[in-house]
Amino acid sequence: MLGTLNGALEVRGIRLAPEDISADVEGINRLRDRMPTLEEIIVHYRLRVPAEARQTVDRALASHGAKCPTARSLEGAIKVSWTAEVEETSARS
Repeated sequence: MLGTLNGALEVRGIRLAPEDISADVEGINRLRDRMPTLEEIIVHYRLRVPAEARQTVDRALASHGAKCPTARSLEGAIKVSWTAEVEETSARS
């Protein structure tokens, strides 16, 4: 999902340095018939974006899950959700 989000931002003209975009991912396993089974994936993004790009970033965040091949492949079998911590930065000189 991180790659899909980064691609969505780049298409919109927002290129973030590697240190400005990251994700932590948590998988939730539960026992089903005594077998550990992956039931949920939670992605937490950390983004540092130019303040003037915030609305564009919010739109990309809102739509990226539906365009992510991995999330779409898991649809109906494993719940995939995300949260985002977005820090606005001033223009770099």
